[in-house]
Amino acid sequence: MNRRPDPGWPAAAVVRRCLVTDSPLVTSHLEAAVADRRAGAVVCFVGTVRDHDAGRPVTALRYEAHPDAERLLADRLTGFVATQPQVLALAVAHRYGDLDVGDVACVVAVSAAHRAAAFSACAALLELVKTEAPVWKHQSYADGPGQWVGLPLVAGLPERAGLP
Repeated sequence: MNRRPDPGWPAAAVVRRCLVTDSPLVTSHLEAAVADRRAGAVVCFVGTVRDHDAGRPVTALRYEAHPDAERLLADRLTGFVATQPQVLALAVAHRYGDLDVGDVACVVAVSAAHRAAAFSACAALLELVKTEAPVWKHQSYADGPGQWVGLPLVAGLPERAGLP
C-alpha cells in the first residue's frame, strides 16, 4: 500500500513525534518513531551547528523558542500531513538553548512506501520547520558581535512575535 488507508486517516496517527526541547536530540529515537511495516523508505535529516555562516566563523548558537512552540509546530504538522498523502509517519524535534559547533539542532524523519516520496516529503517538512517553527537562532561569531538569523514568520502569531 502506497498511501494511508483513507483520506480521513487522522493526522495524529501520522505525526508520531513533535518535540521542542532543551535536551540533546537523539536521531535514532526519531527514526524509530516513524518505523512502519508499510514503509520502503525512511529519510532522516539531521541539522548540526556548523562552524561558519556567510563567510564568518561561528563559535556557538543560541536558539530561543516560543513558550507554545511545540503546540504551534504540531498544529502546522497537521496541515502538512493533509498535503502529503504518501507520508506514512513523520517526526520532528528542534532543540533550543545554547549549542556548540557540532551539536544536533534539528531532526526531521519521514517514512513512505517509496524513496522518492520520502525524500520529497522530508525536504518539504524541513523547509516548513525552518520557516514556520517558532524557534529563533542567534549566532555568535569569532570575528565580532553576534546576530539573529533566519527569523521565521509563525502562523498564528503576529509578525516576529515572541522575539527575546
